[in-house]
Amino acid sequence: MTSEHRGDYEELVDEISELLGAPATLENRDFELITFGAYDSEGDLDPSALDPVRTRSILTRRSTAAVRAWFEGFGITRATGPVRIPPTPEAGVNRGRICLPVRHRGVVHGYVWLLDDDPGPSERQLSAAMRVTTRIGALLADEAQHGADLSRELRAVLTAERDWQRDMAIAELRTALGPRADGLHTVICVAPWPSADPDDAPSVRTMPGATALCTLPWGASAQCVALLIRLRSTDVLTPATTAATRLLERAGGSASSTGSGSASRSGSASRSGSGSGSGQAGPSAHGPAGPAAGLATPRSGLAELGTAWWEASAAARAALAEARLGPVAQWAAIGPFRMLTALPPDVARDPAVHALLSPVHRELARTAEIYLDCAGQAARAAAELGIHRQTLYYRLSRIEKLTGLDLDDGEDRLLLHMALKGARLAHGRAIGPSG
Repeated sequence: MTSEHRGDYEELVDEISELLGAPATLENRDFELITFGAYDSEGDLDPSALDPVRTRSILTRRSTAAVRAWFEGFGITRATGPVRIPPTPEAGVNRGRICLPVRHRGVVHGYVWLLDDDPGPSERQLSAAMRVTTRIGALLADEAQHGADLSRELRAVLTAERDWQRDMAIAELRTALGPRADGLHTVICVAPWPSADPDDAPSVRTMPGATALCTLPWGASAQCVALLIRLRSTDVLTPATTAATRLLERAGGSASSTGSGSASRSGSASRSGSGSGSGQAGPSAHGPAGPAAGLATPRSGLAELGTAWWEASAAARAALAEARLGPVAQWAAIGPFRMLTALPPDVARDPAVHALLSPVHRELARTAEIYLDCAGQAARAAAELGIHRQTLYYRLSRIEKLTGLDLDDGEDRLLLHMALKGARLAHGRAIGPSG
């Protein structure tokens, strides 16, 4: 949902709530929550009065496919007037519903829902509420058409293989956006998206501040989601981080925190595995379990949209490789991965560290990475590893013999450090953006 209409939806749903004397919610036709109306009635807002389906819809902002199919079985997709749905506890619907289909020119674009109490709203009240839904339908229809067009244009910009193709696509996107094209924005990449179906993506209308959303290939068989978000300030990224978090929740990933890139080095033990060993090979096996998101540097205008997309997808790759950076990583905060993501995959696989990265030496690889993360300070590294300093020295000597590198030499240290980070990135990007 774009920010221009967010307030309109809230006002219209509040108007329906006042007309019917009950709190109402607005969902799009994919059962994704757009907004809910506030109505000052203590009983209606009592959480104990809600049922599992309504509670989940409000908390997760969407319903399951099974719930959607169940409600659609009452004919709401074809109805032109209010539909009463009886309580069905076995389906998680403890209280009856009234559904007001939101249509425009015969096409359903969403639904307004309210709990059906006895005696409930009168037919006159429902008729008045249905007149309000026609205004909502016009807004949803306008955004559906506008969002679809912009999604196609955004995809054309991000997948252009030649400069002239990208310039043409940007010109079309700029024309569609009008004056907004010169505003401040950022790009978000969420990868990998759990479905390979290009049509299985969230609606741009459910993302406050979103201008366009599209899916793109991510590796050979997966896809990712790209989102163009408008900002008001380069210092306030809340609209972008909120949208990224919501996309991760939709994708089933963990979005409980946002990587800042400024975490202290005391966190390197947790990001590199526990001292007991996890059974995973090498330092690169500790990325997040689910999808991750990357945010590009905010920019004004669209001229560098291709670069912004590269930054966003690179930040997502870094977050997949290094859990401490995610689940939402900003390009400006991914450190050496800004350089590593620009390299072809094979470049970072230096032969000097080949033996060190074998599964049998995973503890040595972990030791080397933490030691270098600690800037070669033995006391700090030993403390984070939970070992005696003499044990650390013994391991470092073994690392030198395996790699042929001198850890007292700055260039050898740099080579080893970058190779270890590159190995982590390569593992985290089992799949990656095409091209």
